[in-house]
Amino acid sequence: MTTFCAPLSASDHEAWDAFVAAHPDGTFFHQVAWADIIRRAFGHAPHYLVAKRAGAVVGVLPLVHQRSLLFGQSLISVPFCVYGGPLAQDEAALVALTEAAEQLMQRLGLGVMEWRGRLPMAEAPGWQVRDDLYVTFRKTFTADDDANLKAIPRKQRAMVRKGIDRGLTSRVDRDVDGLYRIYAESVRNLGTPVFTKRYFHILAEVFGEALNVLTVLEGDQPRAAVLNFIWRDEILPYYGGGTAEARACYANDFMYWEVMRHSAAQGLRLFDYGRSKVGTGAYAFKKNWGFTPEPLPYRYRLAEGAAIPDHNPLNPKYRLFIAAWRRLPLFAANRLGPPIVRGLG
Repeated sequence: MTTFCAPLSASDHEAWDAFVAAHPDGTFFHQVAWADIIRRAFGHAPHYLVAKRAGAVVGVLPLVHQRSLLFGQSLISVPFCVYGGPLAQDEAALVALTEAAEQLMQRLGLGVMEWRGRLPMAEAPGWQVRDDLYVTFRKTFTADDDANLKAIPRKQRAMVRKGIDRGLTSRVDRDVDGLYRIYAESVRNLGTPVFTKRYFHILAEVFGEALNVLTVLEGDQPRAAVLNFIWRDEILPYYGGGTAEARACYANDFMYWEVMRHSAAQGLRLFDYGRSKVGTGAYAFKKNWGFTPEPLPYRYRLAEGAAIPDHNPLNPKYRLFIAAWRRLPLFAANRLGPPIVRGLG
């Protein structure tokens, strides 16, 4: 039977998500809802491709045309998400999706297409693979809090216990406004532009009960918060940060322990710490929890003369920008950040 590809239509949404949910490599970020989220929050055009055979979905490829005056244009699967790339039932479906994506790239006149995969990707003519920049951290846990705590390496477990002994507490709700206040301060301190608050409201609106916010309190004062996605039996802490007082009271260490504890009570069994850049503080922090880094390969289709983008904080040319951003007043960083970060997906 012939496999053909077509742009996603409204009538395909349910079948798309059913295919993603059933596919062993499907991720939270392959869901069709991200097309509308990215269009509404950032103004980028989605080009989601569906492979069909005899009327049934046999493959999906979420792609977004990201445009930025500062950082150029590219097709990405999926911007603002850590995972993406094609999901296919078989080799024929994968070939059909790849060919359709390459044709789309040429039609749009773009120099770069980027696929973000969690699994190793085979070399292919015209494609390059980079697997030395990002890693992901994933680990199973159990329903037993004591066993989960003992599984944390000794030094990190001591940090969690210090937060417990200090009397920190947590609440779980969907308070994205409270999260944003903490998150915006935290990323400014790291020298990173922040998203709009509207983006977080869109996420909460679209994902409903598949999203929650855990906030750590010292007394009645919020010290840290993280927005979590729920997918199958997985918890994905995704956007988080702490206040200036968080480190002194061990709020960040306590926060991720509380995410695991609350998730275990919900019946979740896999903790996905997301991606980190090799050699960063976030990378070291996650390793300290006993998670083993797994290479997160990105695959690139490059037009003649194009190069793999290098828009990351480890790039030396951004060093002065990061240092200056850290000194901005918070109100200025919150105003100036969103137009910049929309091009950094």
